[in-house]
Amino acid sequence: MFQPVTIPLWLFVLILLFAGIAFLSHFLFPSVRWFFRKRMERVVTRLNARLERPIQPFKLMRRPDMIVRLVHDPEVARVIADEAAAGGEPESVLQERARRYAREIVPAFSATVYFGIAVRAAKWLSRLIYDVRIDRPGAAVEAGIDKGATVVFVMNHRSNMDYVLVTHLVSERSALSYAVGEWARVWPLSWLIRASGAYFIHRRRNNPLYRRILSRYVQMATEEGVTQAIFPEGGLSLTGEVGAARLGILSYLVGAWRPGGRDVVFVPVALGYDRVLEDRVLVAAHKEGTRRFRASVWSIAKFVGRQIKRALGGRFHRFGGASVSFGTPVSLAAFMEAPHADPVADLGAALMERIRRNVPVLPVPLLAAAFEGEAAVARAELIRRAGALVARLRDVGARPDLPPGGVAPAVDTAIRLLALRKVVSEESDGVRVNPVERDLIGFYAAAVRQHLAAAAASGRAEMPGDLAN
Repeated sequence: MFQPVTIPLWLFVLILLFAGIAFLSHFLFPSVRWFFRKRMERVVTRLNARLERPIQPFKLMRRPDMIVRLVHDPEVARVIADEAAAGGEPESVLQERARRYAREIVPAFSATVYFGIAVRAAKWLSRLIYDVRIDRPGAAVEAGIDKGATVVFVMNHRSNMDYVLVTHLVSERSALSYAVGEWARVWPLSWLIRASGAYFIHRRRNNPLYRRILSRYVQMATEEGVTQAIFPEGGLSLTGEVGAARLGILSYLVGAWRPGGRDVVFVPVALGYDRVLEDRVLVAAHKEGTRRFRASVWSIAKFVGRQIKRALGGRFHRFGGASVSFGTPVSLAAFMEAPHADPVADLGAALMERIRRNVPVLPVPLLAAAFEGEAAVARAELIRRAGALVARLRDVGARPDLPPGGVAPAVDTAIRLLALRKVVSEESDGVRVNPVERDLIGFYAAAVRQHLAAAAASGRAEMPGDLAN
């Protein structure tokens, strides 16, 4: 019984390996998890003491627990049963598919990653690239909002920098949760985005099971008070105008509300840029009539390389202004008190109209509109036209966001920014548009055109649910 036993070396190594794994999983790993869990709880406690809207417990739930809760939700189980009955697939197969969908969607929020990495990176990058300006402080906008309500920031989608900019803007008030598409599913970017609280949407999946799991996740987060940010347009604007709302996520948010329950308050946020980073890609996609963006990894790397080279040589210039304007918040509870044939469609249309009305007009869009489709215009004439446009914009309630000194410095700034990109050039007959960039000029002028087109509409109608500021 006590005699030595000879075994192969490889078997001895395997025994040691399995013994080590058993020791780690039963003794060391629980202690390590407990240590980091206590540390995270202390971090969250400190953060909640300074945040206007504390991080909700739902957002801090362990990802595996959230996935289990989602997969075994009664509404998800009902869809699984219906599909099994209709298609003949075993419920166990459908439940495993539901688990895979849930793993794709559910984030893995880390307060340390969000506030220690994502927020700091967002602030640094925003200020590096743009001169960031805010029309109204967020605290003033949220003054009339019940502290127990779920706040949803509703925004137009101009650039992928929108995520960075909005994270920077609300970092002192809350931790945002927002949806991202397939573009963000590249490692390690996907890890950082998931740890920052974003949830992934696979837009090509339209089957009932996937849609129900996605809707239930959004509804759970809304019911638990998680602050969210949504882009109702569903994608980047190809024309430069604010488009119509797609009602998917909005319908999930409205579906989470119950009379007498937690209110949902929508805060319209309008974003405007002197330079949209993807502008040429978006213009090309619009001309082709497709949403397939022809921006290769190599072209992106070349762009970033050029900017780094300019920065090292002291020749880097900011890309102009990035301006943010907040609209009047809308209470869903108050909105639903009025009769609506289609509450979701009415709410979406009204919120998008409010965003359009608040889009700030910066120097580049103003100059683009002043060209009025002409190839060359004298500088003095551009200043005169821009001044007339500013007057008309103010008459219709729009907000021109110009540098100190007014119209003339704004025109000078816009000419400088566009000349650096060879979009315009100053010649003897005035400021001339590069013929190959006329569509780009139209892209930036679209924001001004949209404001002026609204001048024919009636004056501002109060929307049910408006919160006084």
